Formats: sequence, C-alpha cells, structure tokens
Amino acid sequence: MNFQSFFNIFLKKNFQIIYAVLLIILIPAAIVVNSVVFINNTQKVIDQELQRKAMLAEKIFGADINRDLADTDLLQKRIENLAKDNEEIKGLDILVPEGENFKIIASLDKTMVGQVSKYLNNTIAWHTEDAIAFSTTSPSLSTQKQEMNVLEKSDERFWVMVNPFHDDAGTKVGLIGIKISSKIIDDLASQNLTRSIIILAVTVVIVILLLAANTRLFQYAMLFRKLKEVDEMKDEFISMASHELRTPITGIKGYLSMVLDGSFGEVNQEVKDKLGIVTEEAKRLDELVGDLLDVSRIEQQRVKLEIVPLNLAQMIQKIVNELKVVAEGKKLKLIYETPTESLPMIKADENKLSQVLVNLVGNAIKYTLKGKVTLTTTPKEKMMEIKIADTGIGMSAKARERLFEKFYRIKTKDTANIAGTGLGLWITKQLVQMMGGEIYVDSIENIGTQVTVLLPVYEEKEKKK
Repeated sequence: MNFQSFFNIFLKKNFQIIYAVLLIILIPAAIVVNSVVFINNTQKVIDQELQRKAMLAEKIFGADINRDLADTDLLQKRIENLAKDNEEIKGLDILVPEGENFKIIASLDKTMVGQVSKYLNNTIAWHTEDAIAFSTTSPSLSTQKQEMNVLEKSDERFWVMVNPFHDDAGTKVGLIGIKISSKIIDDLASQNLTRSIIILAVTVVIVILLLAANTRLFQYAMLFRKLKEVDEMKDEFISMASHELRTPITGIKGYLSMVLDGSFGEVNQEVKDKLGIVTEEAKRLDELVGDLLDVSRIEQQRVKLEIVPLNLAQMIQKIVNELKVVAEGKKLKLIYETPTESLPMIKADENKLSQVLVNLVGNAIKYTLKGKVTLTTTPKEKMMEIKIADTGIGMSAKARERLFEKFYRIKTKDTANIAGTGLGLWITKQLVQMMGGEIYVDSIENIGTQVTVLLPVYEEKEKKK
C-alpha cells in the first residue's frame, strides 16, 4: 500500500476527528486575526484623528501668529497657555527662516529658544508649502530635537506636524512645529489586545473542555455515517432483491394460472381451492415486490414522469368501473359524482395518476366494512380537487400524523386482519408531489375518512406553447 492510498484511507476513517481538530485551530485563529485587524484599523483611524487634531491646533494657533512675531514674549506665553489647555500637546515650536536654516523664536522647551534648526522636514515643508506629518518615538519635547536625538527612544509614540504659516499678504513667514502624544490611544489599543488574547485563551480552553467532555459527539458522527452507509446498502439490497423476485413470482403466477385453467390436465375442486389461495398469496407477494421497487426508484430518483394533459373524469370513471366488482363483493357502493359541467384538463402522468387513484380508492374499499365510497371532482382556481370519502373505520388524530410514513400501518382490532405493507400511502404521496400536487387526509374514528388530492390544471396558454 503506497502512502497516497494509506493517507486516503486514514482521511476517510478519521474525517470527523480531523474536522474537529481543524475547528479547534481555525476558530481561535479567526478570533486572533479579527482582533488584530480590528485593533490595527482602529489605531490607524485614531492616528488619522491625532494627525487631524495636530493640524487643527496649528491652524487655531497660527491664525494670527504672523502679527505676534515681533513680540516673542507674547508668543511664548501663547504657546504655554495652549499646551496647558491641551495635555496631549508635548511639543510646540515657532521658527522663522535664517539663511538656509530656521531659528526657533518660541518653544515649549525653552532651552531651544534661539537655537538654529537644520531639521530636514522643516526645509521640505517650507519649499513644498505643505504640512509634513510623521510618527516618532523620540521623547524630546521640542519638535526640532529630532536630528539631535536620533538614538533617544521611548515606548511612547508621538505625532509631529510641521506646517508653514503666512502673513496677511500670503507670504510665507515661518513654520509651526507641534508634537501630540498618542500614549492614551496606544495604551487603550494594548489593553484591547491583551483582553483579546485572554478571551482567546479562555475560548480555546472552553472548546477543548467541551470536546473532552463530549467525545461521544465524534462517536455519534461516525455512527451516523455508518447508519447512512447501511441505509444506502439497504436501499440497494431492496432494489436488487425486488428485481430478482419479480421474475420467479411471474413464473409462479403463470404456472398457477395454467394449472387452474386445466392446461396440465383436469384438477378437482379441492385442489383448485387450495391453488386459489396460493394464487392470492402470490398476487400479494407480487404487489409487495412492486411497492418495494417503487420505493427504491423514488428514493434513488429514478422515476421518470411524462406530464401530459389528461381528462380526469374519464380516468376516474374507468377506475370506478374496474373496482366496482371489488366494492360489490363487500356489499359497498362505489359512486363517482359526475360533475354537471365539463372539467378542465389536468397535468399529470397517466400511469402514475392511475396508480395513485387505484391505491386510494382500493384503500377506501379495504377499510370500509359497510356503507359507500364516494369520489368527487371540483375545480379550485388553478388546481383540481379530487376527494375520496368513505364510511369506514376511520382513524385517530395521532394515527393521521404518521399515516404517510414508510412501513407505517394503523394497528387496531379493526385492522388486524387487513393485509398491507404500509408502503402504498407513502408511494402515493411521493407521486402526487412529483406531479406538482398535494394530498391531505381528514378522518374521524368509526365515522369515515376523506382523502383530498390537488393536481394542477392544464391552462390554455400552455396549449399555445
């Protein structure tokens, strides 16, 4: 056995366990990915908001800054007041051009006042006339100490913005550098990540504990798969056995008929009576095999229907004429209340509909001890309603709930001696539904039963197609 074959067998036998292990891995992994993506996206949005806030602070502060350039003391005081009202502002510098560089004339870091800054971002912001924003971990309060504190790092992040400002004539006169701390936001993101990891760990533990405590789930899953396989094998066996039984039963019936007809010589009455019983039993066996074949074909979706327009009244009258002898043998009346007006054509498979009606009318006769069986047909919008009502033994509400189940038969003292397989009504319902119809049953014990079948009407527009 090569590795590929071994792997395929192992995978087939342990599919449920492998599936469960994958779930244990994938569910927490999905939670992790979701948490990380959510936190990262949230942090990006927050960073954008901090950046926007820095720009807004610069605009508010820089609105009249060009008027205060001559009074550096006033400028210094304004900077300190702004920082006092906004704790997240950690650095604020005012710079004016001096040659190719810039001189700091006011700053939150007073040690930087009077210093000349060669900071590259200043030059870029000045020549592009656009704000320069970036994130940094330098703890220096001044925005201009970046080039002097390259190696100075901290766990805190800051947003730094350098933006030119203009005089009333629109001429560039200087730069504003502002630094805003993102510590609060970063701490919050870190806390969320820690909580997510804790929740993830608890989730994994719970999943593992549930699986450990419910190992029977895997056994049930495997049992379900085996039951499904057994059910498929059962269907295949029924199909094969039914086909194999049909041929000898046909032969038995044929030879019995020939014996009773005298084809093999004279047979006395006593032998005929016994052979008559055998013939009836062979007929019952043939019907059972037929029902099993129908069940097999329906479950394997091998039933082919030929839906054509049919004259329902003629079909019902033909079935009534055929079954009237059976009804009269039980001293019952079999009546078809022919409608006074012509009925519209219906859409159905002729053979299958005949099978349905024969089964329903036959059942009504079988379970009626005295009285009558009545058939009526009535158009109902786009459907044709067929009712088969009898004055038979009826059934309870509980029995009606399971009436269309496979192999189900009502077990009472009245039905004990009535032969049947419990397949007829299941087959009938399947065929009716396959033809686009519906079937209902109403019944009262010791009063009677009424079966209603609805089938689609063949409309005129369909004729034109």
